[in-house]
Amino acid sequence: MKLSWAGPATGWQRTISLRTRLTLAFAVGALLLSASLASLTYELARSYLLRQRETSALRQTYVNARLVKITLGSADTDIPRLLASVELPARSTPILRRGQTWFAASSTVGRDSLPIALRETVDAGGAARQLVRLGGVPQFVVGIPLPAVDGAYFEVFQLVELDRTLRILLNSSIAAALITTLAGATMGRWASRRVLSPVSAVSAAAAAVASGRFDVRLEESGDPELSRMAISFNQMTEALLTRIRRDARFASDVSHELRSPLTTLAAALAVVSSRREEMPERARTGIDLLGAEIGRFERLVENLLEISRLDAGVEELVVEDISFVQFVVEAARTGPDPDLAVEIGPGAGDAVVSADKRRLERVLANLADNARRHGGGVARLVVERDGDWAGFAVEDSGPGVPPDERDKVFDRFFRGRAAGMRGAGEGSGLGLALVREHVTLHGGRVWVEEREGGGARFVVRLPVVT
Repeated sequence: MKLSWAGPATGWQRTISLRTRLTLAFAVGALLLSASLASLTYELARSYLLRQRETSALRQTYVNARLVKITLGSADTDIPRLLASVELPARSTPILRRGQTWFAASSTVGRDSLPIALRETVDAGGAARQLVRLGGVPQFVVGIPLPAVDGAYFEVFQLVELDRTLRILLNSSIAAALITTLAGATMGRWASRRVLSPVSAVSAAAAAVASGRFDVRLEESGDPELSRMAISFNQMTEALLTRIRRDARFASDVSHELRSPLTTLAAALAVVSSRREEMPERARTGIDLLGAEIGRFERLVENLLEISRLDAGVEELVVEDISFVQFVVEAARTGPDPDLAVEIGPGAGDAVVSADKRRLERVLANLADNARRHGGGVARLVVERDGDWAGFAVEDSGPGVPPDERDKVFDRFFRGRAAGMRGAGEGSGLGLALVREHVTLHGGRVWVEEREGGGARFVVRLPVVT
């Protein structure tokens, strides 16, 4: 049964980490919030300032229109002097129509600067106002009809200062939104780190347990939810360790129980074999087969005992600093093939490793036995040095190991496609598994690769003592 904290991951969720997604969520949320607040503030400020400016402009225009109307009621009025005498705020221009004649106090702003719709409204006898943009500058135009003197009065107010103020307000709002977004992203990064740090701790602990470190435990925190998770994880790890130890004890007990009848069988076989020459050919063949199977059974029981002790954690390394080349040469000389030549690679002569000799001899013996059983014997034994690592390679001329089985070949009782050639026959199926266990105890690595020219090449690497 699989328990999922979320739905199926989409394509972008597989490429973007959870921490990054949380940071982006905070940043986008801060951006939307700050942008909404900035837009609302800008629109309210703009509406208020425009309303204030329009009210002031309308009041001033009506006052000036009344003055113009009274002045035009007298005879012989000098209209240009009249427009020049009108009290006007800064950046505003008066325009007057008397009959069909237009007068303006500025040479740049005149009748053509007024919107046609506004002129038509005023000519029809109604006051009008309109926001326009002339020459890229926002302007506020007010028109008031003066039917008593057959005219109309207009004032054009330039909103340059208001436009500058609104631009400053807009830029400030954008800058505030950006700063808020960065602050949101920073807060999201901090929050994601705080939220995901327990998840990272659980992930690291789970990886440690998967690698065989069953002593790893999570510390309980002050948070009730996190403490519950830590307690559950620790209980799971403890239950797993208990079960593994129980299984290891069971395998060890079974192996111990098998040793007594196995010893009796071996002794009985030895007695029968002493009269082998007196037996018929068929009986001899049966005794040989029985002897081979009892020998295989003995190796299987011994391997089971050793691997169960490793699983139970009762085996201890007795390490000492050894000259690696000298150790490999002596181990090869005392092995089943004392005439096997040991090749020494560049830089390997002075390599010193900290190792348990008995276990390391078992590693070399198991690899040599594996080559003999499945690869026609050891074709080449090489001591190598690779930076801070030293090791040896055992090569054979057999069928090799398929690429998809090179990791599985170190599993216990593994049987692959080549079971008829590798992993079957007289082997116990635990030799390579013990090799990996012993090498891992030394902090090293072991793998198998293809030998140049065909065959398998089993490589062991151990850290060099510095």
